[in-house]
Amino acid sequence: MRGLDLAMPEVPLARVAWMRRLVYPFVIFDVLVNVTDPIPHGDVPAELYRELPVRALLGLPAPSPGYVRVLLVVIVISALVAALGRLPRLAGAVCGLGMLDWMSNAFSYSKIDHDHFALMVALLVLPTVGAARAGDLTPSRAAGWALRMIQMGVVATYVLSAVAKMRFGTWLWANGSTFVWAFSRRGNDVAQWLAGHPALVHLTQWSLLGLEFVSPVLLWLRGRGLAIGIGICFAFHATTAYLLHIHFLPLVVCLFAFLPLERLGELRRGRARPARAGRARPRAGSAAPSSAR
Repeated sequence: MRGLDLAMPEVPLARVAWMRRLVYPFVIFDVLVNVTDPIPHGDVPAELYRELPVRALLGLPAPSPGYVRVLLVVIVISALVAALGRLPRLAGAVCGLGMLDWMSNAFSYSKIDHDHFALMVALLVLPTVGAARAGDLTPSRAAGWALRMIQMGVVATYVLSAVAKMRFGTWLWANGSTFVWAFSRRGNDVAQWLAGHPALVHLTQWSLLGLEFVSPVLLWLRGRGLAIGIGICFAFHATTAYLLHIHFLPLVVCLFAFLPLERLGELRRGRARPARAGRARPRAGSAAPSSAR
């Protein structure tokens, strides 16, 4: 049972419901603000298009002006429906496949980012759970499997990033000038100050490499240890955004798959109870209920 509990732990359905409330609204932001490349890609010469293998495997067409605009509408509408908890399987599946088309389009013109991998995993597995309400604490292995796959996507992003560093830079990467180069291109005043202290730069590069390699431990941590681990990840991404104006928002959103999101519903219900009790409290001087006399 240990292997089953590791791959498909029983978690409350509410956790999936809250995860959907995070993921699907972010998808709308992502296609409208963050990754807008597919729209202009519909207007560029076809010679620049070099389809990713997944597009060839699925038989997805080359971008055209009309196609990408219709796809955008489909993604936004399906994400909105899924975020509202309606038709979770159908709307979620349409959104996931639409985003697969959208992101593979964006990355079929030479540049491929790794920050969307976990998000794509999330969009493909969340529809498998079916109906889930924010207040439903029923244990579900289907919910546990979906969340575990998202967690695996997060960990894979970190680990494979470290593997890529080793592949192209070996262990010398950590003692190189990668961060100095990044600071000079994008950094703020604090980043420029850091660039002038090579020992500190090397320490941060070694720290990043270590964080990426040990990230699989997040799959086994529980309680306070898990909270600390996720907090470190959040802090790392916040620091990167501050110093370099580079965000990993798709990955950050998926980090919430490690957290007991169902407690948000408990907090909401806890705030509602005192309010109802306050309304039921009799006014001073009024007669007490007959049952209390």
